[in-house]
Amino acid sequence: MKKPFPALLMSCIAITVGFVVVFLLATKPLKGSQPSQPLSGNPGLGKNIFDSRCAVCHGANGDGKGIVAVNLHPKPRDFTKGLFKFRSTESGSIPTVDDLARIINEGIHGTAMVGWKEFITGDSLQTLIAYIQSFSTRFQNEQPKPVSVSNAIPSSVKSISDGKIVYEKLECASCHGTAGDGTDAIARDFNDEWGNIIAATNLTEPWTFRSGASASDIYLRLKTGIDGTPMPSYSESASEQDLWNLANFVASLGRKPAWQMNENELQTHYSKLDETNKSNPVQRGKYLVEVFGCADCHSPFTEGRSVMEQFRMAGGSRWRIGPYGDFYTPNLTSDKETGLGNWTDEEIKEAITKGIVRGGRRMLPFPMGWTGYSMLTKNDLNAIVAYLRTIPPVHNKIPEPEPLNIFSYMWGKFKMLILKEDFPIIIYPENSGQAQATSQTNTSNNNIALKFEPVHTSGKAN
Repeated sequence: MKKPFPALLMSCIAITVGFVVVFLLATKPLKGSQPSQPLSGNPGLGKNIFDSRCAVCHGANGDGKGIVAVNLHPKPRDFTKGLFKFRSTESGSIPTVDDLARIINEGIHGTAMVGWKEFITGDSLQTLIAYIQSFSTRFQNEQPKPVSVSNAIPSSVKSISDGKIVYEKLECASCHGTAGDGTDAIARDFNDEWGNIIAATNLTEPWTFRSGASASDIYLRLKTGIDGTPMPSYSESASEQDLWNLANFVASLGRKPAWQMNENELQTHYSKLDETNKSNPVQRGKYLVEVFGCADCHSPFTEGRSVMEQFRMAGGSRWRIGPYGDFYTPNLTSDKETGLGNWTDEEIKEAITKGIVRGGRRMLPFPMGWTGYSMLTKNDLNAIVAYLRTIPPVHNKIPEPEPLNIFSYMWGKFKMLILKEDFPIIIYPENSGQAQATSQTNTSNNNIALKFEPVHTSGKAN
């Protein structure tokens, strides 16, 4: 028996509405609680977004080895391990979809990871998260384990005082120092799960906290730990009350930032800082060398964008600098034959601040920024030299610079001066396994060119 037309029409409308509702539910923007299973989505779209927005840092394979990764600190996340620092889940657990969405939306403060909430939304965000999850089988085989969050304890004099006791009980000062600034910390040298050098957070500078500086943010870090780093979870070793009191205490350690200080406060702050730095010049020198990124240039790296750890600070990285030819970065270790072991303090300082190397040769004003380092204070310069003296010797003989032939040089200068073209600086990675710690390295036959256009584009003749 045929259905009357109105009934047939109503059936069609109901089916259409049902499809629309299902479609909207499946594609709505990420909000609130999200499913723990990997998201489904258009893998082609997710890959396209990742390749265009993320691969430059995280690498096309999601292994954290993008073309700029070697120059970034901290290093981009390696998604293949399924190991994430900032989560709302138990220590060792994979993050929730909300955790990943939050990081993509907000970024990670103080790192190269910017927030993408203005550019990646809705379906695009879902498919990108699904693609990131696809790099690790953990997301197919495991469920996130969210931590339970208790009611916050409001900050008060008593809560902060009790939190200080917890701080001492859990021996937080061994890494962060008694006052939270690390000055009297026992442990100072740290590496993360990926072998990268990291530092304990200065708790007096909350604007540097990677994942928020409120008491609730700090509580969550104490509860979950920061996977891949020495920072553990205290969920099993402290009560909920202790964790909230400790979070309130840590939040109370934050000092006033320089941009909010008046003249007298600034003078007092920097005078105290200078005294601290003078008392430990090696530690200050290490900080400056790391901040300046000296190891980025003075360490050869593999085609996979990893620093060759046995040659860290031992130089030998080959750079082609426009029309000026090929240069090899110097060995900064304390090796007496190939490094700085036989250099005087003054010779090292001249190289850093005047660009004059031992023997009288003057460096180009780039890429080594000696023109900027000429403004270093006497104390900071002494601190850098003091730290360089402590770097263990690595025998790595560095080749002399290799200028281009006269025709290539003149053509390069013509393009630079007359055609106003910026020349690229080309950095050559070392073949994996080619270098040996006791052999001469980085001859032109050992290198495969990897060209960045440009790494630096400010190369102009003076």
